[in-house]
Amino acid sequence: MPAKMYICIWSDNKAAEMAKFYKSIFKGTKIGKTSTWGSNPMGVKEGSVLTMHITLLGQKIMLLNGFTKMEFNDSISMVVPCKTQKEIDYYWKKLTSGGGRPVQCGWCIDKYGVRWQVAPAQFDTWNTTKNKNKKEAVMQAMWKMVKLDMKTLKEAYENA
Repeated sequence: MPAKMYICIWSDNKAAEMAKFYKSIFKGTKIGKTSTWGSNPMGVKEGSVLTMHITLLGQKIMLLNGFTKMEFNDSISMVVPCKTQKEIDYYWKKLTSGGGRPVQCGWCIDKYGVRWQVAPAQFDTWNTTKNKNKKEAVMQAMWKMVKLDMKTLKEAYENA
């Protein structure tokens, strides 16, 4: 059954490179169908990659070579829920490698400009608790961080 919805990430001409990069980071990533450009008015070489489909952490994503520079911004990001600090450290290091960069509060930008949130899997529970003091304690701790420290966030939640 086809996916009801999936994400499309636009790149100028780096879809194949992006697929390889993400596959090297996210274990179990599958590269699916690839389509190629036919004749076109944009001057893109016929037969070059148009789209590549990948499945990353169970999410289908289409990488598109639009051959036009489009800038990413902070309004869209990929969230990677992590069960351990080791996972946070791993994804953070890999996603910021090769020209990526850290931002703030668990956000980073990879070398292609895609925004990522690398956070504890419990963050949604901590952030949606009805206990205002616990929620506020987690948020105050998070505001001081670049890469998130799971132990500090958990302690802030539990000790509030």
